[in-house]
This record gives sequence, C-alpha cells and structure tokens, in this order.
Amino acid sequence: MSMSFYLPLDNEDPDNNGSNQKMDKEVESFGDAGDEMESQLISQPQRQKGGLITMPFIIANEALARMASFGILPNMILYLMGTYKLPLGKATQILILSSAATNFMPVVGAFVADSYLGRFLVVGLGSTFSFLGMTMLWLTTMIHPAKDGKSATLGEMAILLSALGLMSIGNGGLSCSLAFGADQVNRKDDPNNHTFLEIFFSWYYAFTLISMIIGLTGIVYIQDHLGWKIGFGVPAILMLLSTLFFFLASPLYVKIHTRTNFFTGFSQVVFASYNNRNIILPPINTSHFYHQSEDSDSAVPTDKLRFFNKACVIKDHEEDKGCDGSAIINPWSLCTVDQVEELKSIVRVIPLWSTGIMMSLNIGGSFGLLQAKSLDRHITSHFEVPAGSFSVILVGAIFIWIVIYDRVLLPLASKIKGKPVRISAKKRMGIGIFFYFLYLVTAATFETIRRKKAIDDDTDGVLKMSAMWLAPQLCLAGIAEAFNLIGQNEFYYTEFPRTMSSVAVSLPGLGMAAGNLVSSFVFSTIENVTSRGGKKGWICDDINEGHFDKYYWVLAGVSALNVLYYLVCSWAYGPSVEELTKD
Repeated sequence: MSMSFYLPLDNEDPDNNGSNQKMDKEVESFGDAGDEMESQLISQPQRQKGGLITMPFIIANEALARMASFGILPNMILYLMGTYKLPLGKATQILILSSAATNFMPVVGAFVADSYLGRFLVVGLGSTFSFLGMTMLWLTTMIHPAKDGKSATLGEMAILLSALGLMSIGNGGLSCSLAFGADQVNRKDDPNNHTFLEIFFSWYYAFTLISMIIGLTGIVYIQDHLGWKIGFGVPAILMLLSTLFFFLASPLYVKIHTRTNFFTGFSQVVFASYNNRNIILPPINTSHFYHQSEDSDSAVPTDKLRFFNKACVIKDHEEDKGCDGSAIINPWSLCTVDQVEELKSIVRVIPLWSTGIMMSLNIGGSFGLLQAKSLDRHITSHFEVPAGSFSVILVGAIFIWIVIYDRVLLPLASKIKGKPVRISAKKRMGIGIFFYFLYLVTAATFETIRRKKAIDDDTDGVLKMSAMWLAPQLCLAGIAEAFNLIGQNEFYYTEFPRTMSSVAVSLPGLGMAAGNLVSSFVFSTIENVTSRGGKKGWICDDINEGHFDKYYWVLAGVSALNVLYYLVCSWAYGPSVEELTKD
C-alpha cells in the first residue's frame, strides 16, 4: 500500500538534484504516513457496518417468515377438526389462545431486546424458534391419529400445542425485525438519513404485504390439493431459509446493545411518589426543584397526573445535592423528570388503548373459513378458490384503502378547503372502531341470510350462493384495521417519549392479545350458557345447526357500546400532541 506514495515522488521531477539524504527522509516519512493510512483503511470496513446492503437480508427474513406463518394459519381449523378430531368449540379455543400468545409475545420480545439481549439476538432466536415450531407442526402430520380414525392422544396433543407455542415465542422475537432494520440505516449525522429510512420502511412493508398474499393463496392452495405433509413442509422450508438469510449477513449488521428496563423505572416512580406523598409540589415552572438527567427531554413535568410529579421533586437541596451541585441519585426516592413522564404517558393512554381491544373481539377466523366452505367458491367452472384464501380480500382492502386515503381523499379534501387536511391519529382510531361496528353488523346480517337459505334448501353441502358475498364484510374489516391499527401506531409513537419507541410499537399487539383472551372468555360463556339443559347451543360443528348469526349480533351490540366508550375516553384524554401542534 505504501508503494503508491513512493511512485509520485520518483516521477515528480526527473531532473531534481536534491540531496539523497533529504529524499530518504521524505520517503521514510511518507512511508510511515502510508502505513498509518493503510491501517485506517483496513479497519474502516469493520466500523462502517449496517447501511442499505443489509436491507435484502432483513427484508427476506421478515417476508419469508410472514409467508410461512400466514400460509399455516387459515386452514388450521380444518387440520384440528379433520386430523385431530376436535370439535369446533375446542379447536376454536386452541386457535384463539394461540393467537393471544402470538400477539402478546412481541411485548416480551421488545422488553428482552431493550433490557438484556439486544435486537440481533432476539430476532435470531425468534427465527430459530419459529423454524422449530413449524418443523414440529410438520412432524405432527407423520404421527397424526387420522390413520386409525381415533382422536388424538395426550402425547400427540402435547406435540401440537408445543409447536404452536414455539411459533408464538418466535413471533415475539421476529417482531423486533423492523426496529433492527431501522438500526442499520438510521444515521442521524447523515443528511440523507430520512431518505434511507423511508426507502427501508417502504420496501419492508411492500414485501411483507406481498409475502402475506402469497402465503394466503399459494400455500393454502398447496394444502388443499397436495395434503398436509407438503402443505406444512413448505412453510417449514421457508422458515429455514428465513433464518439462514438473517444469520448470513451477521458480520454486516450494526448490533446495538441497550439496557433500558422500563418496568424497574416505572416501579421506582410509583414507589418514590408514594414515599413523597406528603410533600407539597413546587410551582411547575421552577425547574431547579425537579431532577433532570443530563440529556433530559423535559426540564419540568407536565401538569397531568400531578401525583407522580412528587417522584422527581428534590426535597432538600443540601441532602439531595453533592459538592458539585449534582443530584445524589437514589432512584427509589428520587427519579428523573423523564422517568415520571414515561410512566404518565403509559397511564394516560390505557383507557384509549383499551378501546382497541374490541378490534380483536370476534368469533375467530375459524368460522369464516367454515362459512366460505359452505358457499360456491368457483371463479370459473374449473377453478375453485380455497376457502382459506378469502382473507386476501381483507389484506387487499387494507392496502387499497391506504392508497385511496393517502393519494386521493386527502389531496382532494386539501384542494377543496384550500389548505392541508389531515385526520389526527386519535380520530382515525375512532373511525376504525366505527367501521368495525359496521363490519359486525354486516357479518351478522349476511350469516342470518346464509343460514336461512341453507335451512330452506335443506342442504348440508355447498349452497347455490357465491362466496363473494363475503367480500363486503371483509372489506369493512380491512378498512377498520387500516384506520385503527395504523392510527394506534402513530398515536403511541407521537404521544410517548422517544425513549419508549419499542413500547409504543408493541402496544397494538398487546391490545390484540387482550382481545383474543376476551374472545376466548365470550366464546366459552356463550357456548356454556346456550347449551344448558341439553339444548343445542349456538356453537355447533354444523354451522347450519348453530346460531352464529346471533353470536355476531351480540358482538355487534358490544361494539356499539365500544364506540360510545371511545368517545368518552377521547374526550377525557384531551387533545393529542399532533392536534396541539396542528392548532
């Protein structure tokens, strides 16, 4: 490498008659400089990690994982009822609880990543656990009890539930993939930082959506036509590829190791607030009475939930201050303003967060699949759409509505009003809740019509009724999710301090998990109450004999109350940060 520094000196002036000793010293000095630069250039690639080069590996990891998981879920009810001989009620309960675990584990994943292991290890472990779970599920097709017509043994059920559990744990790790990908391209000192983040997010969501559609169509089609062994084997192979792609780029990744334990911080604020309950709060505009960290976002606490402000009040400047004027920190008696505001932000959003639980309160995807199987699914005389693929309509509705809303409706409204028009995230959450109410009313109405036609025609087979009549309710459900879930993500992200971004991202999933648990409780209650005294209850293996229409009407009534509950919570919360900024 230092040879390149010698050559210009030899060629600089062929007629130069300077002293050889001087030349030797110059050459020696340039040689030393060359050696130093060589070492810098060699070490530079080791420091410059991350960047767009890592994007294909992270996106491949997420896309293949989603393709595999979304390919497994739709037909699981058929696998449990057909292969494991489980009744509809028990099979649905298993899937609802599995969904609850899947939605809850991202909270655990975010906590472990931020507090202990870092995002790289958590995503890697999540990929590995998902692969093991899908492999175990594929193995159940080899040992299933359908060969002799008997129901599953305790050991066979244990293997099945272990497979579902491993996949739920894996989802908790994989949920950190987006944040880990953002770590690779997030260079705050780079003027193009925002552009790189936008490119990454756009491609990430685009490939995730495409992979979901392929899973809901291609893999479901394979299961319907080639059987469970191949149908569950393909997702296992995809998950293996997903894991390999992720670890393949390990040397290229930026691996940030954070140690932020929010639960300990929240406990300290509660404990300190209670210990300081008898002190009088100083004026809110006197910052020297409040303890701030060096890089604090706030000098004084907000006026909301004032009781918690007592946790960051410096009670005695002589006792609580050192010789250099800095606070003597005992985190269980004196917290920072940021710690207090972090806890207050969580407490404040809990009522609004709870309104989103209703978005996951339903009968479960299992009924929708059985409903689709009872209808005519032929597009042509030779091609029949798999019953499990109708969820594509919901996914497609989300994508199409986002495009229409962002590229058509908002620009049109802005043009009409002559100024930029934007619906706040908090209001979009409410709009989504209202659309979910419309979805349940539409679903209840359609099931009432479908069941009546099935009874009038006296048929247990396929009705002479197009399955495309399911499209309106699926579109409404998609629009509801587009408004509410995206609104939730934006709302929490803007309302929470920047140190709580991982918590903000995990809250919608926690709401889904809570909704799944409530769904399980409602399902069990309706099944037990309506079947008392030996009567045929609303929930039957034969959906024509059951009363799922009445079940839908019950959920629609609860959803109507949830709309009113949201209005009260929204009023009590007051204007959001986004609304205050806009005003």
